[in-house]
Formats: sequence, C-alpha cells, structure tokens
Amino acid sequence: MDHAEQVELVFEQPGLGPDAGRDTVVVHRTEATGPGGHPVYCDDTGIVRAEISSRGEVRMLASGGHQSPRPPVATLLG
Repeated sequence: MDHAEQVELVFEQPGLGPDAGRDTVVVHRTEATGPGGHPVYCDDTGIVRAEISSRGEVRMLASGGHQSPRPPVATLLG
C-alpha cells in the first residue's frame, strides 16, 4: 500500500452551504496507526487527527474529550 505523506482535508462551515465557508486543513502522516490499521494523520496543532486509507477513506479521530469531529467533504491526497 502506498500512503501519502501529506493530505488536505476540506471541511464545510455548518450552516453556510456547500459553496461558502470551506476550510482546508493540511495533515501529515504520523507513525501511529488507527483502529482500522491505517496510518494516522495529524495537523501541526495536533487537534485535527484522521485515519486515512491508501484509497482516501477518512475516519476522523477525536484528539481530546468531548469532541465530535465532522468528516471532511473532500480529501486531496498529496
């Protein structure tokens, strides 16, 4: 399997619709693996964490208590 070193995750701002209010977060591959056995990616702050398969399937992971991470609307493999 070939996993990207860097991935861009695109999120919609709640309530702003599909064409407005999008945020892009760049995450980098870490040494960790997620519950599905795929690499865990993390942004520079450590807040945004996601398990991403080689096919671009994304599972968002909570980085702290009381989080309910939303899935991205797009994934751009780098």
